[in-house]
This record gives sequence, C-alpha cells and structure tokens, in this order.
Amino acid sequence: MGTKGREIVGKHAERVIELLLKAFADEWLAYYQYWIGGKVVAGPMKDAVIAELMQHAADELRHADMVSGRIIQLGGTPVTTPKKWFEWSNCSYEDPTDPFVRKILEQNIAGEQCAISVYHSLLEEVSGKDPVTYNLAMQILQDEVEHEEDLQALQEDLNMMLRDRG
Repeated sequence: MGTKGREIVGKHAERVIELLLKAFADEWLAYYQYWIGGKVVAGPMKDAVIAELMQHAADELRHADMVSGRIIQLGGTPVTTPKKWFEWSNCSYEDPTDPFVRKILEQNIAGEQCAISVYHSLLEEVSGKDPVTYNLAMQILQDEVEHEEDLQALQEDLNMMLRDRG
C-alpha cells in the first residue's frame, strides 16, 4: 500500500474499505449466479441467454479483481472465505431453482439493479474524497448499467416471442 495514495483517502479509508468489501462479496456472488444460471437455463432463446450470462460472469469476475486490488491498495484484505460473501453482500444471491429463461433473466436483472444502486451509493460516498475509488466505481457502474440493458433487451425479445406464439 502506498502511503501517499492512502493519504488522499485519509480518515475515510476504513469506510471505503468496508464498502469495497461488500461490493467484492457482491461481485463474487454475481459471478456465480451468472455462471450457474448459464449452465442450467432452459427454454426459448436459451443460446442467446447463455452467451450473455457467460459474458456477464466474466465481467463480474473482472470487477471482483478490480475491487480486490483497490481494497489491498487501501491496506485492507479482501473477504477470503466464500461463506462470508453472504454475510458481506449487499445484493445476496438468487438460487436458480427454476431454470426457465424468464426466471433466470428476472433474477439477474434484479441483481444488476442492486449492483447499480450499490455503485451509485459508493460514488456518492467517495465523491471528492477518493478519486481512485470513484473512478473504479464509475467504470464498474457503466458495466452494470449495460448489463441491465442487455438483460432487459433479452427479456423484451422473449416476451415478444412468447406473445406471438400465444
């Protein structure tokens, strides 16, 4: 950890680390939710949904890497036990017990909407206090907004397809 880099954050470092630990847990749970959803999803448009879920899973894993790097820069330690991800998480995890495409999309849209709220709150918390974390949160927020849009577009296509069949 660089002393000057931490000095910029100053007295806010512990709070920023706490928020980043929660976001880190969210990212790992989101990664797994996307990954397992892509393995079990069934129904119309399955192939398009799998492709999107796998891309989003890769993005969430990249986010976890980015967040863990910032935690370490600030002198913290990322959550080291998967069991604790559930304790730290803001957004939780939706078990894909119903593999139907519509349900998988709904679960992941809800997850993205939670992530958007988390990163928006993080931006507000660090604005003017920690430009490095602000930039990181902005980058991730842009991805999360795009993810929500991608999933909602698939949901709209699915709804149109099912309506046309009905």
